[in-house]
Amino acid sequence: MLLILRFCFFLSLFLLLGCARDTHHHIVVSIHDEKMVVFTDTHPVARYPVSTSKYGTGDAVGSYKTPLGRFIICQKIGKGAPLGMVFKDAKATGEILVPNAPGRDPIVTRIFWLEGQDACNRNARKRCIYIHGTPQERSLGCRKSYGCIRMSSHDALALDALVGRGASVEIIEGALPSNAFLN
Repeated sequence: MLLILRFCFFLSLFLLLGCARDTHHHIVVSIHDEKMVVFTDTHPVARYPVSTSKYGTGDAVGSYKTPLGRFIICQKIGKGAPLGMVFKDAKATGEILVPNAPGRDPIVTRIFWLEGQDACNRNARKRCIYIHGTPQERSLGCRKSYGCIRMSSHDALALDALVGRGASVEIIEGALPSNAFLN
């Protein structure tokens, strides 16, 4: 009886989580262009400047490199937090930074935690590879991160409103595809 109850619980959980997956949005991040494009189904709907790793591409633990390949957003963190809210260990600290505040470069506004779907990016989740807001907005468009995909706080807020948990993400080394340009 206990075994049947456990099976039913896990089946219900699986179905519930499966229903919550965002299957209509796909994000493409180009290392070459330092840009992100969001597609709804096959149509580009948003384009943002980003910053990827200054150490290049890769997935080795401790490398500070941006991994390539296919991912899903396995967790969204920060709903309801104000622009510039600082996060430490994926928890809001209560501190708020304005864009281009001098000093350090913490994670701010929103976190989109990535889980690798390929052998070449299997360490992404345990490495805490995120798409996230940065107060260092002047560095967007340049390779300045420590592995994550950085974006402006306003853009992170817009992305949060646009995509759900489970949305697919693709990080490519080359240029954005020709269908990635907005009209």
